[in-house]
Amino acid sequence: MPEKTWNHKKYLMPVIIALWFSFLFLPFKGIKAAILLFVILTFAIPLLKYALNLIKKIHLPADTFRGYVPSDKRYFFLLLVPLMTAPFFAEDYIIDVVINSGIYIILALGLNIVVGFAGLLNLGFVAFYAIGAYSYALINTKLGLGFWSAMPVSVLLTMLSGFLLAVPALRLRGDYLALVTLGFGEIVRLVLNNWDSFTKGPNGISGIMPPYIFNISLGKLSYYYYLVLIFVVISVFVIRRVHDSKTGRAWISLREDEIASSAMGINTTLYKLYSFAFGSFWAGLAGCLFAAKMRFISPESFSFMESVLILCMVILGGLGSIAGVVIGAVILVFLPEALRGVETYRMLAMGCGMVLLMVFRPQGLFGGKNVSIGS
Repeated sequence: MPEKTWNHKKYLMPVIIALWFSFLFLPFKGIKAAILLFVILTFAIPLLKYALNLIKKIHLPADTFRGYVPSDKRYFFLLLVPLMTAPFFAEDYIIDVVINSGIYIILALGLNIVVGFAGLLNLGFVAFYAIGAYSYALINTKLGLGFWSAMPVSVLLTMLSGFLLAVPALRLRGDYLALVTLGFGEIVRLVLNNWDSFTKGPNGISGIMPPYIFNISLGKLSYYYYLVLIFVVISVFVIRRVHDSKTGRAWISLREDEIASSAMGINTTLYKLYSFAFGSFWAGLAGCLFAAKMRFISPESFSFMESVLILCMVILGGLGSIAGVVIGAVILVFLPEALRGVETYRMLAMGCGMVLLMVFRPQGLFGGKNVSIGS
């Protein structure tokens, strides 16, 4: 009989994970609590893995529950019912958080086009968010144009900036492309921070007007909630349609194998430009909504950590998954608010959660398979 080889990864991985979490826990609760956590996790992780393997072995017929589960469209409209009635019973604080979730959903969907669909790693996506917000703020305060007149101009300027960045940047691949986009994001932030005569520098721009419809201001949270909800629905619908179109199929083939796509006659450079421009379009829209909601913007709102947060939303939900990105954005906006009572451990909990996700489900919550980016 063949001798069984000792699988060191199987036994060492739980110990390493437990040791890592205990090391992070050490500065907060001391060495005794860290040792206790290490012992608990060392035994709990293998048990959890064993339970997950048992669940995977349970096979149910594919059509068992299909008749009881509504289709995607019916489920979507059923979901809209509580969303439409939320301002009638929710507090202003909850409505404000939901509005922020909607803005981040649009942002994450825009980045998902570049990273999830086309497979191009962009670490400076917040730059387009900033360009959209500042262009709207400047057009509104200096030229006196309202939201509905200034927003199309702002979004087009943002889309043009994405296109112009992509022209030289797409000569690069992988980590080099990520570094170029990262540098672009920092350049935009520094320009906004230092160009005092135009952007008012670190003092920011105030006095931004909210949207109006028939002389009715939408500045009230309950009114602005419906405006953001409408734009979220539009963005999901449009991006899903583009994803299922010829352009979306070309993006996915480009992500999977650029050389094979080029051999099949797909103009890879052109479709990369499309992805950057289309993704920055939604970032510009989100920037306009953010500026109109806050009525004040400053460069501090568009730091590199915002780009990281948006990328985490895409990774958490699953690269290329529209529904997953929406849920990922909602989770990463609501989770810090839910953990506000334990503010000391809030970022620790979020960081540990992302590490566990990368270890046990690297494709994200709703990703069907591992998707490589920046190849």
